[in-house]
Amino acid sequence: MSLLDSETFEIWMKRIMERFDRNEKILAALACKDLKAEKYLDGERLLDNQDLCQLLQTSKRSLQRYRSSGALTYHMLWHKVYYKESDVQLFIKSYFKEFRKENDGEKPSK
Repeated sequence: MSLLDSETFEIWMKRIMERFDRNEKILAALACKDLKAEKYLDGERLLDNQDLCQLLQTSKRSLQRYRSSGALTYHMLWHKVYYKESDVQLFIKSYFKEFRKENDGEKPSK
């Protein structure tokens, strides 16, 4: 078994470091792509708690109440709560119907 001379060692180290740099760039690109990727279930876009909180301008606790009362349908996937876009639209329609009924029953004050 022969020892590597210094020049051969440096050439191999340069190749290894280039490979590490290339792999690091690939992993960084994949991580960015995963952050922006949207999730789908049965061809429908899924919204997570953060998305829905922003959309409805509400808190995570309010979403929990809607889920617990059965007013808002949800799905547990990968140990995380998701909402189908159609379920959210249905929730908004029914929620605002109830809101209108409550407000229509009251007479506006002068």
